[in-house]
Amino acid sequence: MKNENWKKISKALEVIFDDEGRFRKLPDKFKKDKEIINAAIRRDSVVLKFADESLKKDKTFILKVVGLWSDVLKYVDISLRKDLSVVLKAAKNWSSALEFADQSLKKDRSSVLELVKQGGFSLFYVDKIFRKDRLIVKEAVTNDGGALEVVDESFKKDKSIVNLAVKSYGTALQCAHSKLKKDKLIVLEAVKSDYEALKYADKSLKKNKSFAIKLVKFWGSALEHVDKSLKKDKTVVTQAVKQNGNALEFADLSLKKDESIALMAVKQDRGALRFVHQSIKKHIEEKMLSIFEKRLIINRKKFN
Repeated sequence: MKNENWKKISKALEVIFDDEGRFRKLPDKFKKDKEIINAAIRRDSVVLKFADESLKKDKTFILKVVGLWSDVLKYVDISLRKDLSVVLKAAKNWSSALEFADQSLKKDRSSVLELVKQGGFSLFYVDKIFRKDRLIVKEAVTNDGGALEVVDESFKKDKSIVNLAVKSYGTALQCAHSKLKKDKLIVLEAVKSDYEALKYADKSLKKNKSFAIKLVKFWGSALEHVDKSLKKDKTVVTQAVKQNGNALEFADLSLKKDESIALMAVKQDRGALRFVHQSIKKHIEEKMLSIFEKRLIINRKKFN
């Protein structure tokens, strides 16, 4: 029975779409068929636009398809675009689906709170008044720190809000007020989440040796964004390559020629050999081979 049903749907899809998968037409005989419409929407959301009105009002059916594409909600009956459960389902995969939700829902605080709890990016699409609402903002940035981009300026200066944002999305640091880009605790939390966040920190922190060491111990690759002077610093680079051998890529040329640094990096990750300066690369390869051979001899003795 299932096989016959699939054959029916396949034949219908051949009529609805051309050979290149583009929507062609929706014959009247298919407009009320839930299985065919469901299968067709999975290929192209516009199919719902031409489906029977009864399907556009059928909540059970719409809940099955509304999350498939960002614009399915656009073709749903207005009564369901006001329905929080339908809109939540649509926005779960696509925050941009909120563009098609009814305005009344996007102005309703309790509905907005549920939306931002589910996805912080919903804050981009709901009424702008909520960008000044502390509870809404807190929930939004906790869920997705990227929402910090659109909150009221007062919250970009708020340490507790910014801290929540960078914990969930490190590079949200770029949206923080300049004074917080100098804050060690905020920057540390941001870099813990994503080492690329250091790119947006204040220059004074990028030049701070003790702080840089703390960062590269956590993410060796943070070496990429420290001040140029620290990329020449053996202590900083040592800590970076200990954590991630490939951080050698961002070290100053002088330290890529340094045998102890290069060997440490390659021991941590053999792939780091590609960042060792050509002048000592062969030597490092021989050293690693010697280390490997010694380990092999030790291991053989253990088992003999």
